[in-house]
Amino acid sequence: MKNILIVEGNLREENQSFSKVGIQTHTESLKDSLAYFTNELKFDVVNPSSDQNIQLISDKLENYDGLIWGGSSLNIYDDTPEIKKQIEFMKDCQKKVKKILAICWGMQVAVTAAGGQVKKANNSHIGIANEIEVNENGINHPLYVNKDIKFNSPAFNFDEVVKLPRNGICLASNKINKIQSLYFEINDTKVWGLQYHPEITYEKMISLIEFRKDKLIENRKVFKDTGEVEKHISFIKKEILVTNKEKRMLELKNWLNQLS
Repeated sequence: MKNILIVEGNLREENQSFSKVGIQTHTESLKDSLAYFTNELKFDVVNPSSDQNIQLISDKLENYDGLIWGGSSLNIYDDTPEIKKQIEFMKDCQKKVKKILAICWGMQVAVTAAGGQVKKANNSHIGIANEIEVNENGINHPLYVNKDIKFNSPAFNFDEVVKLPRNGICLASNKINKIQSLYFEINDTKVWGLQYHPEITYEKMISLIEFRKDKLIENRKVFKDTGEVEKHISFIKKEILVTNKEKRMLELKNWLNQLS
């Protein structure tokens, strides 16, 4: 049995809004996806922005075999008190947990805590990232064992890593984000970072798009109108038909394998 700490990146209020409309939180999605590969995992969950008992978890970080830090609707450059709490907690984790899988927002927090930089991207991924390509460093990294060299993946991000931490290595890219995955070591901790979401289904991504539709049109301005939204959802539905579940989530499997 492996002890895994899941770090929830969304504020409690955001998760409550998900639950009200029947959308899984990112932590719930992650647990379901990991259960596809093994039932030999014991989870603790912590929310550095919203939990009051964060010190109780900090005191036992050395006891975890690994940590997975998931997605969030936050933007790291907003530098709010809630975001600062997450960065400080990540710094603590990077001293005490040997193996970290940092996904999307989690990767951005990990990079920032380790001295890298994240900025608003020129373009965004809304539900899907197309043609992510593994580079030579990635081909030789255990993250991508048995993964296709070029693949599509669920993704939802408006920001990107623009400066790697010291000794950081980019493992994959696409036309939207130069750094789609990375690896770095800090202290005695090995960090695997993904900008995309192997743990989230395309079906959930469609639900998120529908849930955020007005904001995507009016605030983010990534769609002109509801017609464009529906056209994009139809495109994602076609991807569902050709996607292999296990291949989509291989990064999770490969990370779990290296905990042994």
